[in-house]
Amino acid sequence: MASSATVALPPSISPKKAGLVLTALILGAGVANMNLAVANVGLPDIGRDLGASQAGLNVVAVGFSLGLAATVLYLGALGDRYGRKLMLLAGLIIGVPAAFMSALSPSVEMLALSRLIGGFAAGMAYPTTLALITALWSGPARTRAIALWSAIGAAMSASSTLLAGAVLMILPWGYSFLIAVPFAVVAIFLVWRLVPAHVNETTDKVDHLGGVLSALFIGTLVMGINYIALDGQLDIAIATLGASVVFGFLFFWRQKRASEPLFDLKYAVRPPFWVAAVSGIIVFGSLMGAMFVGQQFLQNVLGYNTLQAGLAIIPSALAMVIVAPFSSRMIENYGSRITLLVGFVVCMAGFLTMLFGWNIHTPLAIVIISYVLIGAGVGFAGTPASHALTDSVPVTKVGMASGTGDLQRDLGGSIMQSLLGAILGAGYAAAIAKSISEAPAATQAEITTSIGATLKKSFGSAADLASKYPDYSQAIMDAAKQSFLDGANWAYASGIFVMLIGMIITFFFFPKKNRERELYAEYAKQSSTVH
Repeated sequence: MASSATVALPPSISPKKAGLVLTALILGAGVANMNLAVANVGLPDIGRDLGASQAGLNVVAVGFSLGLAATVLYLGALGDRYGRKLMLLAGLIIGVPAAFMSALSPSVEMLALSRLIGGFAAGMAYPTTLALITALWSGPARTRAIALWSAIGAAMSASSTLLAGAVLMILPWGYSFLIAVPFAVVAIFLVWRLVPAHVNETTDKVDHLGGVLSALFIGTLVMGINYIALDGQLDIAIATLGASVVFGFLFFWRQKRASEPLFDLKYAVRPPFWVAAVSGIIVFGSLMGAMFVGQQFLQNVLGYNTLQAGLAIIPSALAMVIVAPFSSRMIENYGSRITLLVGFVVCMAGFLTMLFGWNIHTPLAIVIISYVLIGAGVGFAGTPASHALTDSVPVTKVGMASGTGDLQRDLGGSIMQSLLGAILGAGYAAAIAKSISEAPAATQAEITTSIGATLKKSFGSAADLASKYPDYSQAIMDAAKQSFLDGANWAYASGIFVMLIGMIITFFFFPKKNRERELYAEYAKQSSTVH
């Protein structure tokens, strides 16, 4: 039974030159975050230039987070074993040519591949930054460091869309993928000179088979969701999702039997760990999904240019940074459970504002309020979601926690972007089909099968078609905008539903403040006994 007395927090410990070291790690994480989000603002231009379908744009948007999510557990374990600093540097370095490959891609397929490679590089770098913070800091100092890492990293992700929007005002979309390169060069130098190597690492063997199975499991899961959005590809979607179930079963079967499991289930079943993992997947994924749908909505429906669309997200980034210190203090005063619930409530308010406040005449103030709420919700929930993971495992296993923390963002981002993208695409196609069916007979007679297919493909395809038929341009664009809005509303409603699920899970299964601290103390004592 939990004690009613307040449980004391462990003492704060920080490394030498803590501010500079944390700056280097936040910048390293920020590079991955910038690369993750930078594609969103250019999606309409990419769709028009490369003739991509809505499903094709979904794959481009999700490719980076897919590459990251599919490999992050394995790469986190490799970092624990062979050197976190080395893994961080390798990821930052590989990310540079991957960015140039994206910038020069001549097709949607090549762009998706380059984004996948960039995600793999980020899978080496991003989780390692959280692992290093956990290894170098402890106590309230660690909570504050994680709060800054979480908020500033997410803010760099959101603000990168502003930089991309400014670039796209004067240059082709490919240049937007190079925005993070200068930041990567600075991060490489700072990490090399400032970050300590081989701190609290392990000599345990790495479960290579488990790593391969985890990549196959996550990869097929995300791709299966994306195939659902493709016309005539339901069989492939079912087969891919079926394969994901098989790989998932094999992965967890392997983890129960491996002597040194990649994803140690005895830690994963701890309530602070698994609830934080699920909560983080929902809240971070919803942020990525909201940005993905929102950026297209602002440009396609409201007619914003790329710079205006990027500027609209800045309030979200500012909200994350402003809220982060409050989130850290709330954890100390009220525990992670309350802080997570506050984050869910605020995020859900953001989706509600989008659902009921966004239309073809939405004023800028409503757009800003929506993004502020989403950003503030992530700012509140991000810190406890990451903090609970790292405090639930031994420091030598922090790669597992940091890998799971990265999965919060990137598996969540992959699933939510894929899910909301599929819902958006399906809703758009259904609305366009309904619009065609309700058109006058004379108009329907002029809509050939190929024209109908083009209209249903994506908003970009409809816009391109409108330019070829000036007499019908206004009617085509009005129908496309309304159809996109209908599809987006499906996505926002889904986001609200997912938030409710997260709130229910957190309320009933995450331990209250004193019990949470008691559990962390027990976990730390068990770790010191073993090690």
